[in-house]
Amino acid sequence: MVKILDDIKYEGDNKTFVWKHPTTDFNTASYLTVNASQEALFYMNGQALDLFGPGRHTLKTQNIPLIRNLMSLPTGGVTPFHCEVYFINKVEQLAIKWGTSSKVQYMDPEYGFPLSIGVSGEMSLRIEDSRKLLVKVVGTETELGQERLAEYFRMFLDTRVKSHIARVMQDKAISIFEVDARLEDFTVDLHSLLKPDFADYGTSLERFFVTNIVKPDGDPQYEEFKALHFRQFADVKDAEIRQNVGVIEQETEAKKTVIEAGAAAQKRQIEGYTYQQERGFDVAEKVAENEGVGEFSNMGIGLGMVAGVGGGVGTAVGGVVNTAMGAVAQPGGILGGALASTDGAGGQAITGMEGAGQARFCENCGEQLALGAGFCEECGTAVPANTCSNPECGAVFTRPGKFCPGCGAKREV
Repeated sequence: MVKILDDIKYEGDNKTFVWKHPTTDFNTASYLTVNASQEALFYMNGQALDLFGPGRHTLKTQNIPLIRNLMSLPTGGVTPFHCEVYFINKVEQLAIKWGTSSKVQYMDPEYGFPLSIGVSGEMSLRIEDSRKLLVKVVGTETELGQERLAEYFRMFLDTRVKSHIARVMQDKAISIFEVDARLEDFTVDLHSLLKPDFADYGTSLERFFVTNIVKPDGDPQYEEFKALHFRQFADVKDAEIRQNVGVIEQETEAKKTVIEAGAAAQKRQIEGYTYQQERGFDVAEKVAENEGVGEFSNMGIGLGMVAGVGGGVGTAVGGVVNTAMGAVAQPGGILGGALASTDGAGGQAITGMEGAGQARFCENCGEQLALGAGFCEECGTAVPANTCSNPECGAVFTRPGKFCPGCGAKREV
């Protein structure tokens, strides 16, 4: 005697998409229990008939109209009928593994050798259209789990994944050693490509991930090129490091020069003299160090320039200049009468080289003065008179000072 079931409910697990109830004979007064995120589809003679959503349903004539029309069920009493019931889980199921059935073949653009790579990852699926899935995929199957459903879609995965990855790697010249950096791009592109294929079978491809590119490790040719690649990479990085160190050293030296120049300028500003005057001070020191007229003359230094330095720098170099000038210009000195001459008019001694038409220099900045200039063209400082204002003296000044060395009269500025 065939058992007539009174309570129809799901007895599968959470990794099952479609589960067929083992019993096929039911009473018209039986209860059908459908859990949340599930649907139950009555199937008879190869036809998908009535579909029930979540809840507890009493199987009566009025709520199974398609079966009633097919079987002409009576409207009253508890009458048995023969039917198949499929439960469909519509919840999204995660972490479903997928992988290509064979290797992807392509030519590495960097080294020009053929490669075979595998591709794998994970996806999540959700049943969108129960009736379409059962009609197109399940058929007479009693159960459809994750692995089985993924197997059904393998043809789409193999075709789309292999052709897309091979084409992109070739078109964009992606080396095998750079492919891991493109996993996210592959993921986005393949998800868009595969969604319509899954939707045709009532399934929604919720998420799709390319997680691994299987390289041909162990292949002798691949290992040889891999070693070559990493040697080249190491050489390039080493060259970049050496170049960066050189740039840093140059920048450091340049900064050091700027800092030193700034410090020297600040020192001159505090002490009250210019760069030209500082150079004049160096010249004065050289003059003081020389004892012979030959050495002094070989330096090409005019006494007027040294005298100008003495006035500009003031007490800082005055002693040095005076000592040097005294050693070479006094009547009994090294040069003696060589630096002295007498003007024909008054017999006045002209001591120094200014009377011979030598250049003069600004007492403030050390710049060479134009012949007969009253003011310095560089800093605008007034140029002191070159001769004594006392008509009875008329001495020519050879160095800065406040009084005439000939008559003692105060010098005019």
